Formats: sequence, structure tokens, C-alpha cells
Amino acid sequence: MTTRHLLKGAAWLVLAFILFSTVSPIDLRPHTLTTVNIDRAGAYALAGLVFVLAYPRHWKTIAVLLVIGALGFEFLQAFSPTRHARLHDALIKAFGSIAGVGIGYGVNQIASRRALRLSAGG
Repeated sequence: MTTRHLLKGAAWLVLAFILFSTVSPIDLRPHTLTTVNIDRAGAYALAGLVFVLAYPRHWKTIAVLLVIGALGFEFLQAFSPTRHARLHDALIKAFGSIAGVGIGYGVNQIASRRALRLSAGG
């Protein structure tokens, strides 16, 4: 199995975990040592990073879909009696998505340039 296949699986698992954490009852939400805003941004940044590493040619689409997903997942909380949908939370998640996509894009650019140098013999 290639690294790209592993990254694809990891990306979808991260997204599934985010969806579960977002729409499940509040008492099932994972607890960490950081603030909830850092948790939110970090989770979406991780998703953006892993998706862009897994699907490097689709980074723009990934950025758009993760931002839409952040808004949509947050909206789904309106249907849970123990959760609340807030625009502020969705914007934190969207910011994390964009940050992760940007980092992933940068990593891919560096790797691509390095591969070109190595294939050119220097």
C-alpha cells in the first residue's frame, strides 16, 4: 500500500471523526487539554493538511469543500438537543481548514521542487 493510499484513508477517517465529534451528544465529545477553539481549528487544520497531501492536485476544491463542510456540520448541531450551532464556531473551523490546506499546499510545493531537483541530478 502506498503512502498516498494511507493518506487518503487517514483523511477520510479524520473527517468522519470530526463529523462524529460535531453532531454527537455533547457528553460524547472528546475532551482535550486545550481550549475548544484550538480543538476546532486544529481538527479542521489536520483535515485540510491530510486531504491536500492525499489529493495534491485538488487543493482548491478541498479548501472550498472543507469550509462548506465546517458550516454544514455546525448547522447540523441545530438538530441536537445537547448542542448549539454558532457562526463563530463555524468560522473557527473554516479558518482551521484554510490553514491546513495552506500548510499542505506548501508541503506539496516543497516536495515537488525537491523531486525535480533530484530527478535533474542535483
